[in-house]
Amino acid sequence: MVAKDIYHNAVKTALEKDGWLITNDPLTLKIGRRKALVDLGAEKLLAAEREGQKIAVEIKSFLNPSPLHDLEQAVGQFVLYSKVLAQQEPDRILYLAITRLVFSEIFSEEIGQLMLSETDLRLIIFDPNKEEIVQWKL
Repeated sequence: MVAKDIYHNAVKTALEKDGWLITNDPLTLKIGRRKALVDLGAEKLLAAEREGQKIAVEIKSFLNPSPLHDLEQAVGQFVLYSKVLAQQEPDRILYLAITRLVFSEIFSEEIGQLMLSETDLRLIIFDPNKEEIVQWKL
C-alpha cells in the first residue's frame, strides 16, 4: 500500500467542492509489467463548460528540505504519468496539485517559471486549510 500525501484529503475535498466526482482513489495506470498510481481520478458532472471532462491529479506537498529536489520529482512524475495517460486514457487530463504556498515560492522563482513555460505542466493550486481550489493553471 502506497502512503497518501499529507494533503490527499484536502485536495479530494477541494475537488468535490468544485463539483468533481472522485472516480478513482488512486487511479491505477499499468504499462507492461509496471504499475503506477496517480493520487486521484475525477470526472466533472455539474458545470456545463467542463461536463464530461476527466482528470487525473497527482498531489505534491513539497515538504523536503530541497524544493528543487521536490520540483524534479514532481515534474518527472508528471511527465511519466502524462505519457502513460496519453496512451491509455487520452481523454483524461493530468494535473499536479500544489498548495498556494508552494506556488508562491518555487513556481514564482525562475526555475518554476521555466517549468511552466517550457513543459505542459498543469497545476491545481489549493488552500489546504480551507480545502478549496484557488486556481487552475494551464
